[in-house]
Amino acid sequence: MISRLVRAILILPGTVLVVVPALILWLAHGTALGARPAGIEGPRSWIGVLLFCVGLVFAIWTCRLFVTLGEGTPAPWDPPNKLVVDGPYRHVRNPMITSVLLMLAGEAVFFRSWALAGWLAVFFLANSIYFPLSEEKALERRFGDQYRAYKANVPRW
Repeated sequence: MISRLVRAILILPGTVLVVVPALILWLAHGTALGARPAGIEGPRSWIGVLLFCVGLVFAIWTCRLFVTLGEGTPAPWDPPNKLVVDGPYRHVRNPMITSVLLMLAGEAVFFRSWALAGWLAVFFLANSIYFPLSEEKALERRFGDQYRAYKANVPRW
């Protein structure tokens, strides 16, 4: 299970939070959209670090719930076998994506990068389209009325 989880984390959030932002910062270097870090002593940097850390805590929590209660991983190719509705899932249907959005916001604030803020917006928009068109339909097929009742009572974001 651990190797499956590590693979899912490296491929999914690793790409979204490390590979794509690094590529964006590299491409935007020297432009108005590139990074302009204020130094770790600046309040913006600490706000960025705080946002990232809050997102990281939620990501760890939600991944743990998927492994322990759901008996699966966050990866679409190895999803949970049981519907997880505990912890932050009681309040929002997508706390894992919300945690990634918080971490992306933290990166954008920390690096003071409009390009990273744009990536955050693109990632949110893509997930706002993907979830209702694909993921929610798949969850309805897998979990039936249990997921439909959950979906009726818990907001997506």
